[in-house]
Amino acid sequence: MRLKNIIVVMSIFFALSNGYSQDKMTLSGTISDKRNNETLIGVSIAIKEFNAFTTTNEYGFYSLTLPKGNYEISISYVGYETITEKISLTQKLRKNYNLIEAGQVLDEVVISEKNKTNTRKPEMSVNKMSISAIKQMPVVLGEVDIIKSILFLPGVTNAGEGQSGFNVRGGGADQNLILLDEATIFNSSHLFGFFSVFNPDAIKDLKLYKGGIPARFGGRASSVLDIYQKDGNSKNFHMNGGIGLISSRLLAEGPLVKDKGSFLIGGRASYAHLFLKLSNNKNSAYFYDLNTKLNYKFNKSNSLFLSGYFGRDVFSLNQSFTNTYGNSTLNLRWNHLYSDKLFSNLSMIYSDYYYGLNLDFVGFNWDSGIKNYNLKYDFKYYLSNKIKLNYGANAIYYDFNPGTIKPSSSTSGINFNQIEKKYAFEPSVYLDAEQKITDKINVEYGLRYSIFSRLGSSTKNLYANEQAVTYDSDLKIYEKGIPIGTEFFGRNKSMANFNNFEPRFSVAYEFAENKSIKASFNRMVQYLQLVSNTASPAPLDVWTPSDSYIKPQIADQFAVGYFTNFKEDTYSLEVESYYKKIKNRMDYIDGADLIANDAIEQVILNGEMRSYGLEIMFRKNTGKFSGWIAYTLSRSEQKTPGRTASEIGINNGNWYRSAYDKTHNLAVTSSYKWNKKWNFGANFTLQTGQPVTYPNGQYTYQGITVPSYGMRNENNLPLYHHLDISATLTPKHNEAKKWKGEWVFSIYNLYARKNAASIRFRQNQDSGQNEAIKLSIFGIVPAVSYNFKF
Repeated sequence: MRLKNIIVVMSIFFALSNGYSQDKMTLSGTISDKRNNETLIGVSIAIKEFNAFTTTNEYGFYSLTLPKGNYEISISYVGYETITEKISLTQKLRKNYNLIEAGQVLDEVVISEKNKTNTRKPEMSVNKMSISAIKQMPVVLGEVDIIKSILFLPGVTNAGEGQSGFNVRGGGADQNLILLDEATIFNSSHLFGFFSVFNPDAIKDLKLYKGGIPARFGGRASSVLDIYQKDGNSKNFHMNGGIGLISSRLLAEGPLVKDKGSFLIGGRASYAHLFLKLSNNKNSAYFYDLNTKLNYKFNKSNSLFLSGYFGRDVFSLNQSFTNTYGNSTLNLRWNHLYSDKLFSNLSMIYSDYYYGLNLDFVGFNWDSGIKNYNLKYDFKYYLSNKIKLNYGANAIYYDFNPGTIKPSSSTSGINFNQIEKKYAFEPSVYLDAEQKITDKINVEYGLRYSIFSRLGSSTKNLYANEQAVTYDSDLKIYEKGIPIGTEFFGRNKSMANFNNFEPRFSVAYEFAENKSIKASFNRMVQYLQLVSNTASPAPLDVWTPSDSYIKPQIADQFAVGYFTNFKEDTYSLEVESYYKKIKNRMDYIDGADLIANDAIEQVILNGEMRSYGLEIMFRKNTGKFSGWIAYTLSRSEQKTPGRTASEIGINNGNWYRSAYDKTHNLAVTSSYKWNKKWNFGANFTLQTGQPVTYPNGQYTYQGITVPSYGMRNENNLPLYHHLDISATLTPKHNEAKKWKGEWVFSIYNLYARKNAASIRFRQNQDSGQNEAIKLSIFGIVPAVSYNFKF
């Protein structure tokens, strides 16, 4: 409670220091959708006479302080009718607004993904996408996918064919912080990447931060994907869903108490495995998930939210091998208004990622996972129209289970074994300010201070010269170090401690109307490491905390950009260049054994990473035809030098391309509204093939041909590209009926490009010649789905 008291005292101090001037009054309130009372994030509120401007926060709240007087207020949001009205501000005023979707008023209005660039705000390297735009994009197997949709943004590439992980500005998939209602999602994929874990029907808002990351976020080195679920309809009961070829979904929402509280519950499940059983196929792969949310507004100053997610994937081969994995989250939040200027949110969050194996043919089960418990308290203080403060604190407790091995039957020859569990504690505080310096210059600056403690109970291996990896100078290879002893640390005893200041700064200079240049710098520290020898997150990846041998990653990123809107915001152009450098990026020695390894430090070397590039995004925002073109030219490299002059390091200590390097990345997405019934969409993507290491020779030893390999990641998979199209048919709606439906027809990979997921080399048993075998996951994939609501 001491931390909470300190923060409240800080808030009171800010309030007293600013005071309530007798000639100034505060206008505040909440903005929501009139149909369902769903609060809206990022709504623009402008007072023309005073040149004052603000936006709603994550809970739809806004606040403006103005001199007493009469004003014209304008409230605008993409896809909604703009509200303009006169107000008389003679005392502090709490005023809520309900926006009406534009299409409900004028049928001939074409609603498009406008997403206009706000040239005044210092926010940069940020992309926001509406769910309506995402649902218009054609995707594989006809299932709307949030993760795959962000792959069409500049600086974002896929983690591999068929994978739902993503890479941002040359970083690894593990360097992305993915939040669902503030809870951490550790694996974002269903069915090994065919689908993402996010049900689009349950999602209200998403924002991807690639740089210029606000100080309230921490814990990852590359990006933050911040996703919020819908609150639920507090006016009327509604249901909606969809039926596809291999999966279906259903969502229900309605009032608990009309206009005060609501519920939302949605589920998805796949059923393709049922068709396999009809053919006597004993293999199986399916998923299911559940989204839920409750909220209740006690009064104008207090609201309570309870949200959760549960998902599981099951993959089975001939009933002898079963892999089960999935996320579970729970978040209890309390929104409180201390005053018309001070908004607060207290959250208690639980997040769990479980992954397990059942190997009947071997006779054992293997369970592992990571849990975290997070308490966070965030404040937004509207100090004045020129300065807004965001500040708060959070504390996360981690529980890592690297692996539990149990015999699967009484006849199994496997003995029970628990790989030693790991624990960690990560508290942090932050202060972030948004300030209007002049009418043309706006800045955002902040500081985050984080502490990380690796805790017992646990045993630490001790090594000669504190080196867990040894180097054989004769063979020029790295080998596992042999412990010379151990040291035991009791429950919650500190084994290693780290603390870091993480400064953030961004500035926007609007040198002409709707034209600005921006620059930003941010430092991010990542204390959790993903132990994996794959380029994308797979279900058997294991998270581990920083300790005496595995250091936290420290990322510094600089970015500069040019932003403009023209032709009355019909078009927008964004050009950004960035440079990012990361210290303590892990890499593995050759032949590293990672699975069920209770001394992972013996196969890891600490190096550094750098990435840099140019991003261009051109949008057409309005009209029947809309969309964008995004192009990224970039480089991502790693260097792991030797620890002493006699060691060669990895790749002779020189820079080598990381597994996430994609030199060229072109993405085009478009939507055309032909008439009230038909809407068409198309996507095209082209990327440089993923870096790989091919053999460059071979030798024969005792009759066995053994390949030899060149430098790490000096080769590429073939060029990756595909074209997808979709058509949405919305039959004429009978106004007397509540049921509304639409048919979505899509073709993924229209020209049947065989993109390589991997290439392996083997010796042909008949000819004796070496040959390359390409694995391709998708050919042409037609799909049809039916969406409905009532």
